[in-house]
Amino acid sequence: MELAYIPSPSTGVVHLGPIPLRGYAFCIIIGVFVAVWLGNKRWVARGGKPGTVADIAVWAVPFGLVGGRLYHVITDYQLYFGEGRNWVDAFKIWEGGLGIWGAIALGALGAWIGCRLRGIPLPAWADALAPGIALAQAIGRWGNWFNQELYGRPTDLPWAVKISEGANRVAGTYHPTFLYESLWCLGVAGLVLWADKRFKLGHGRAFALYVAAYCVGRSWIEYMRVDEAHHILGVRLNVWTSIVVFLLAVIYFVLSAKLRPGREAVVEPDRGTSGDAAAKAGDTGAAAKAGSTKDAAAGGAGAEVGDAKTAGAEAADVNADASTDKAADANAARPGAEKL
Repeated sequence: MELAYIPSPSTGVVHLGPIPLRGYAFCIIIGVFVAVWLGNKRWVARGGKPGTVADIAVWAVPFGLVGGRLYHVITDYQLYFGEGRNWVDAFKIWEGGLGIWGAIALGALGAWIGCRLRGIPLPAWADALAPGIALAQAIGRWGNWFNQELYGRPTDLPWAVKISEGANRVAGTYHPTFLYESLWCLGVAGLVLWADKRFKLGHGRAFALYVAAYCVGRSWIEYMRVDEAHHILGVRLNVWTSIVVFLLAVIYFVLSAKLRPGREAVVEPDRGTSGDAAAKAGDTGAAAKAGSTKDAAAGGAGAEVGDAKTAGAEAADVNADASTDKAADANAARPGAEKL
């Protein structure tokens, strides 16, 4: 007997006249806004300019959406290119199907382009955005609830999600793996925020911690899912991907801590202000040099005047001595001068 369960929406889309409003898309959009909002606060706290995170997100988000869809279509190609399938469905992103691995990989490429244009380091920007990405994933997973997808094995637990009959699904109650992953991502966001505050993570290590922590949760949650997926050695492809990405993140974290300890002192150099300051410093130096030259010239002129006065005084003394000697000779030549 079912005492409790999480009900699923009867539909994942509401039509506002001819315009369809899809729950999946809303969850993605809200997640992006939350990530940018939190990333901006963290970036400004690190000394960056307000708005920089959003400017780079303009590059990262479209790249991330394309990368996420490509990963999903490539790894689940049979859903779109198999017998009886319509390849046009591969472009229907609103129906669900975004691979986080492709989204992060291609999104990082877009972010790198944006960072290059702004002249800031990508690792610092990624550190600022890391907990926001985890929150975005926590919100975005509820889009799977709207689409009644990505649930786990059948269960009668009180928090089971009730799935209705539909294409490629059987009615029943199942493990809400979308909810498990959403809660796990909230925990990852909290972990990164705490660790970054406690240990002053820098040079991409906050982002690496987010990636590693997410992979741990994704591995065990992936085991519970029952949706169609490719297997390697009896293990789902996404589990193998989680293991490989986890190892890469841990290796980066360790090497970065050894090679570049501490945190970036400056995350966004103000090149305009620096140039003005340099110009002002140059003008000040020039003025000081000119003043020194002027003082030296004045001093030299004063010295020359003093020397001239001294020479004049010496000449006057010589003339006076000569006059005295001449007068003495004249007196000596006069008769009886000594008697007088």
